[in-house]
Amino acid sequence: MLKYSNVLLARHLRRSAHVQERDVVGGLLCFFVPRRCRTVQAASCILVPSCPLCVELVLPLTTDATAVMNRESFAAGERLVSPAYVRQGCEARRSHEHLIRLLLEKGKCPENGWDESTLELFLHELAIMDSNNFLGNCGVGEREGRVASALVARRHYRLIHGIGRSGDISAVQPKAAGSSLLNKITNFLVLDMIKLAGVHTVANCFVVPMATGMSLTLCFLTLRHKRPKAKYIIWPRIDQKSCFKSMITAGFEPVVIENVLEGDELRTDLQAVKAKVQELGPDNILCIHSTTSCFAPRVPDRLEELAVICANFDIPHIVNNAYGVQSSKCMHLIQQGARVGRIDAFVQSLDKNFMVPVGGAIIAGFNDSFIQEISKMYPGRASASPSLDVLITLLSLGSNGYKKLLKERKEMFSYLSNQIKKLSEAYNERLLHTPHNPISLAVTLKTLDKHHDKAVTQLGSMLFTRQVSGARVVPLGSVQTVSGYTFRGFMSHTNNYPCAYLNAASAIGMKMQDVDLFIKRLDRCLKTVRKEQSKDSDDNYDKTEDVDIEEMALKLDNVLLDTHQDASS
Repeated sequence: MLKYSNVLLARHLRRSAHVQERDVVGGLLCFFVPRRCRTVQAASCILVPSCPLCVELVLPLTTDATAVMNRESFAAGERLVSPAYVRQGCEARRSHEHLIRLLLEKGKCPENGWDESTLELFLHELAIMDSNNFLGNCGVGEREGRVASALVARRHYRLIHGIGRSGDISAVQPKAAGSSLLNKITNFLVLDMIKLAGVHTVANCFVVPMATGMSLTLCFLTLRHKRPKAKYIIWPRIDQKSCFKSMITAGFEPVVIENVLEGDELRTDLQAVKAKVQELGPDNILCIHSTTSCFAPRVPDRLEELAVICANFDIPHIVNNAYGVQSSKCMHLIQQGARVGRIDAFVQSLDKNFMVPVGGAIIAGFNDSFIQEISKMYPGRASASPSLDVLITLLSLGSNGYKKLLKERKEMFSYLSNQIKKLSEAYNERLLHTPHNPISLAVTLKTLDKHHDKAVTQLGSMLFTRQVSGARVVPLGSVQTVSGYTFRGFMSHTNNYPCAYLNAASAIGMKMQDVDLFIKRLDRCLKTVRKEQSKDSDDNYDKTEDVDIEEMALKLDNVLLDTHQDASS
């Protein structure tokens, strides 16, 4: 598959017989597996140069030997089919192999996306390098890549062994060279995309088969070993359960910092953060847990200022960047925070940023050794499904395709903002002014909340039954208890926001027709709610009027009765 021109390296490989021995040859970090296995895995190794964006797979056959085998195969085919046609087919195959070779040599996402045939060829080549797909394999262990359903095997492209080893999710598996290579390549492509999105100095990252909340927990547990006395995590409030529960699950006590209202926006209270650090003592604080992507009117935390506080007090800083990769503003905040202060790791969701199924996240950071510590904290092997999904997606899109999606998302944010503003003004509402939130918007629901307490939640139900997903209605005064902590005004990120409101977000993959359909259905729902409010008001008016007439009649009867009694006496 690749060039094998390093003679010294070849000799070293032939002499090697140690399981997972690590050595450096010509600036290359090599992972070896036993030669005595007498299989493809016996001579395969992952080579990670000092440049972290390059990965190579060395096969037991040299390029020359492989070429001879291919020439012999094609020569045999020429006896059956016209040589001209065979040569044409050979050139077509080489074009696919050229793309694969460039990927492995550069370790970067291709500019233009691959077609499905190239993708499937690549995945098939990876799969046949795993021991469960060896023609003569004889497995006698408890984990040998056995799959009962052929449909399940096809769903995973027969990449059954997963990624990592029991001690490190990023380690190479001796019996799964193909899956190991898939894991390495995926991590390099994702690193490339994070840099493309705006965090240019990120040092390392890896895909973990857990969603954002559990990935944050893994970061906190890694910090526990560095700060054994710490018991608190300082957390500027954001009303999202998973990030809060991630701290509880890790065994720490969240210290909630309430946001401050600036105009319509809810922003980080830096003075409260500093005061709490001094009150608790830096050694007792595990980290500051900040947030970028969030629902308006909450806006991203003041990451630069928080990073400076962390650097000054020597406190780690973990950033919840759940769906922030798609926003250049969120990524810029992370880059600037790392430049002026301290950010140890930032966590982002795969499904929210790369449009793949739920179940994966990316843990990234600016200190390579710390990110490696986090990967080693993961217990056992892991599912390769999230890595496979994002690998296929990025190779299908290419860097140009992903850039296009990011550009379209920005355009859709502006379009959604303009359309919601027009609609809100037609109903005497207004779009909240939240310029620091680049993804989410909020529109007031004051007129609904003023007339009827349940009108706000009724609007949310109506939108959901009309197949509008993702929109959130936030009523006033909601109280929610999460893991023993009670939050007043839950979902609004503060105890007492001035009004009820509706959220909508412009996320990656959103199309203009989605915005138009949402505005149309929201308009209908608002009209329906208004009509019901008017009807209720009329009914209440009629009932009040009837009661007043009855009271007046009763009083008149009493007066007449008193008059009659006075006359009789």
